Amino acid sequence: MAAGQTNQYAMSGHGGIYAGGERSLMDHHIWHHDLGLVALAAVICLAGSWVTLQLFRRSAGVAGFQRAGWLILTSVAAGAAIWCTHFIAMLGFDPGVPFSFDPILTIVSLIVAITGAVAGFSLATIRQLTIAPWVGGAFVGLAITAMHYTGMMGYAVQGIVTWNMLLLFLSIGFSVVLSAVAVRLARHARTLGRQLTAVGVFVAAIVLLHFTGMAAFQFEPLGVTLIEPMQGAIQALAMAIACVGFLIIGAGVASYLIDASVRTDSYEQLRQMAVTDSLTGLPNRVSFNSRLDHEIDHAKAQDIQVALVCIDLDRFKEINDLRGHGAGDEVLRTLAERMNYLLRDGEFVARLGGDEFAAVKRMQTPSELADFLARLEAVLFEPIPLDEFRVTPGASLGVAIYPQDAADKLALIGNADLAMYRAKATPATAVAFYDPSMDELVRERKNLANELRLAFDRDELDIYFQVQKSVATGEVRGYEALVRWHHPERGNVSPAEFIPIAEEYGLILQLGEWVLREACARAAKWEPAYKVAVNVSPMQFAHADLPRMVLETLVETGLAANRLELELTESTIFSDKERSLHMLRQIKGMGVTIALDDFGTGYSSLDTLRTFPFDKIKLDKSFVDQVESSEQTAAMVRAVLALGRSLKIPVLAEDIENAEQLSMLSIEGCDEVQGFLLGRPLPIDRIVSTGQLTLLPEAERAPVEQRRRAAGLAGDEYEPARKATAS
Repeated sequence: MAAGQTNQYAMSGHGGIYAGGERSLMDHHIWHHDLGLVALAAVICLAGSWVTLQLFRRSAGVAGFQRAGWLILTSVAAGAAIWCTHFIAMLGFDPGVPFSFDPILTIVSLIVAITGAVAGFSLATIRQLTIAPWVGGAFVGLAITAMHYTGMMGYAVQGIVTWNMLLLFLSIGFSVVLSAVAVRLARHARTLGRQLTAVGVFVAAIVLLHFTGMAAFQFEPLGVTLIEPMQGAIQALAMAIACVGFLIIGAGVASYLIDASVRTDSYEQLRQMAVTDSLTGLPNRVSFNSRLDHEIDHAKAQDIQVALVCIDLDRFKEINDLRGHGAGDEVLRTLAERMNYLLRDGEFVARLGGDEFAAVKRMQTPSELADFLARLEAVLFEPIPLDEFRVTPGASLGVAIYPQDAADKLALIGNADLAMYRAKATPATAVAFYDPSMDELVRERKNLANELRLAFDRDELDIYFQVQKSVATGEVRGYEALVRWHHPERGNVSPAEFIPIAEEYGLILQLGEWVLREACARAAKWEPAYKVAVNVSPMQFAHADLPRMVLETLVETGLAANRLELELTESTIFSDKERSLHMLRQIKGMGVTIALDDFGTGYSSLDTLRTFPFDKIKLDKSFVDQVESSEQTAAMVRAVLALGRSLKIPVLAEDIENAEQLSMLSIEGCDEVQGFLLGRPLPIDRIVSTGQLTLLPEAERAPVEQRRRAAGLAGDEYEPARKATAS
């Protein structure tokens, strides 16, 4: 026996007396198997192979440090399973002569198995190489082979050892080829069947290597030996090794299960986040759409009805403005909790966004829906305590019923939405049911709003200009820019129709900016250099960036600032006088003039004229229309004109349609007039054709720096002006 070998066990086979002659693992007359230990080795091999390939699949699905961690765990499980299988199977064989294991080589064989598995499985997870699983798997097979034969080098018997080279190389081939196939199958296994196939192939790689390799191991005993059997000690050692192997494999199983549980929990949390409103905990729009589809399908199958209730809070913006967004959030949470509490079977509520909710009710009779609506109203109109205050949000509810009001989900949502808008427009009505005759008007307005959104890109909008003249001399003083919409199917859409829609559906800012830029760009080409007047809506004026937008428009278009006049109504200013005064001063500081539009129809406060630095007063057309027929109106017109003269503010009268109106205004000292009598709104090419204007060629327009100087924004003055508008 070689020196330094330990753990020597003497064994005999059924009596234990053997004489000379070559021994082979395949010689079943001499070699015997402990079937219990062989079965134990098989269990470890099967369990270890399953765990190894599951951990490998997990490592292939991640990257970075996570992949490194999973690869190490995979390799430890693989090395332990292979090593335990090998040594328990070795202990299960009875060669009939004394044998022992070299402790150093035995430990080295375990290290070889683990490190080789790390390298092989790491190669197999390289995504950029299509052959990576094959190469990595083959490397794992080489690691199994190296472990086996390193262990066999530490296995010593009292005899002369020889090797059958054919069987030795055959065992290596089995291990390399089958391991490559197993890893390739495991890398792309999506079904349980493919995973089990991969495990079976990997088990075959380990088993065929072991038994073919042992068949290649041959020895000749050194004489006759009488040996006392120590089968109990061998089984105890095998069980100890098995326990260690199962502990390591169990650790791998536990890690995999914990990770799977965490991933399942994380997925469930993400799924909940995807379908749940984070503020209120109610289903969100995604969940609502899915649930409504389900309810409609259920209604079809059961021949019942489904009512959809669209809910919009009435005073939510007011609560946000007065109490802050924290108070608004608390209102939403409270309402969600209350509505969720009142729900019964076949009912649900979702938050669609902002202050919009939707409720769904399965129903067979109108009384069921009436009860549901009564419960919703009670919750929505119940006061909510906020610190020392109590607020009542209130709501407008629109109801549409499937299938009587709509044949599908989208139509049902649209019709309930229309009914809700009608309820919102009628303060005395909290609940409105879909009514085709009434709600189609709202639908038409929404369609028109959608088409207006597209009109910008479709080049359907245009600017017309109406002349403004001096009453005394008849000279042209300027032009007012008026937007026109040429719809390809509807024809010319009146501004009186689409401008209110633009304000209602949030398009007025885009429309106002487009008009300002287009009007300035066109006026910059005029010769003579007349002024251009552009109306500013209350929503535009409320926007903090209006001065900056005006400044940038002047610079980009090259229009001199003193040629631009912005027209504002009194109601625009009165919403926030301090802020309005600040913005007006910024705009006037650029050289732009400001006109007070529709004077006499709003607040008509003398304080307005005293406080704000207006450059012109525009007398509303309602006064001009009645100046001939009403002495009272004529007296009011005279008073306004006298007021303008006293304050040295020119007055322009709108909508002059006949000579009598013009004559009266001339006698009373009106400065400027505008209306059909003097000229209808026309596109710029029509005005040019009359000879009133010519257009400068593009080459004659000043470059950017000269435009800045013309607008009073050049050089050092430009940056302070920008800073002033941003302040």
